[in-house]
Amino acid sequence: MTAGSPRLRLAVIGVGDVAQRDYLPEVHRIADVAEIVMVCGRGEDRAREVAGRFGVARSAAGYQRAVETDDVDAVVNLTPPGAHVEVTMAALRAGKHVYTEKPLAPSVADAIMLRDEAARRGLTLVCAPSVMVFPQLVAASEVVASGRLGPIYASRAVAFGGVPPWAGYISDPSPYFRPSTGPLVDMGVYPVHALAGLLGPVRRVAAMSTRTRHSFAVTEGPARGMTVPVEVDDNWQLILECGTGTGSGQRTGRRTRVLASIQANFCAVAAAGPECELFGEHGTLAFDLVDVAAPLKLYAGNEWTEQAVAHERAGGPDHILGIRHLAECVRSGSQPLLGPDRAIHVLEVLEAARASVREGRTIEVRAGDDPAMRHNDPVKETSP
Repeated sequence: MTAGSPRLRLAVIGVGDVAQRDYLPEVHRIADVAEIVMVCGRGEDRAREVAGRFGVARSAAGYQRAVETDDVDAVVNLTPPGAHVEVTMAALRAGKHVYTEKPLAPSVADAIMLRDEAARRGLTLVCAPSVMVFPQLVAASEVVASGRLGPIYASRAVAFGGVPPWAGYISDPSPYFRPSTGPLVDMGVYPVHALAGLLGPVRRVAAMSTRTRHSFAVTEGPARGMTVPVEVDDNWQLILECGTGTGSGQRTGRRTRVLASIQANFCAVAAAGPECELFGEHGTLAFDLVDVAAPLKLYAGNEWTEQAVAHERAGGPDHILGIRHLAECVRSGSQPLLGPDRAIHVLEVLEAARASVREGRTIEVRAGDDPAMRHNDPVKETSP
């Protein structure tokens, strides 16, 4: 962003399903702070077609032109997970701010490298998922901080990614079934981000996982007819111990241990209950992790009430709010709520979950007391 250019000039790298379904159709809503000047994809023809359909002037194959162009201030990294580190690092080294889809990196070590590169160059790095700026999570945070629930000691959450093959999916789904991804990474990050943000950093993790299928055939889209091997467990159950201070309505200054359960899978179609619930001594709060149109449900005073939440998107996830957050942080020079330290902590939790499955034991996460969740020593084993 330069003087005389009040809006952040963005290059979107990756024009697949999430770009066309969730990001590009909503860009008009952030026109006051940002504009897309280029879109890039693996193939020139697809990038050109998407650019034309969404009214973007320029398109290119690959990401080099985006990171090398002087009139691009920031890169929006919507590539498949395996390309996140390469594209984000190239953008940072070229002096571009970055918004990246989740995960920030496949490992804590890679994520720390990206965080440190951004800090060294004075650049803003914002990391999806953007749940903590979704309106229903902002409202949930206010309820928690108000103390209306009393001390919170338990929580539950579910994150279902749907059973493959995914109907209506317009990209190659295979990256989401490789060993470094799966539902733990693709879906589990939503409740982990939310619970760590609402209840405090995760301290310990115990997990179990299974694999319900070994492959599936793609039935529509550009990958139609492909057989996708399922190389990662697709059914996960996690138990987390989160640590909160006095900001959640505790009556004393002592730290409260909150036990939370998380289901994350690619083998279930729906749940009857809310995606997330927080259970306190005086009340219960229920809300959707992804759907911004769903109301909060609060049990207090022996009755359930609903609280509508103001939202701009008709329903579903509102990922464009993450890009707005990037633009506003760059303009103001403020540190992002959705910064790399939060994403690193979530990756630490995912690594701990994998270690728990592998070793059959509870894993301690070395989470710091700082709400920014800055760590350098990811996990260590501990007895159950």
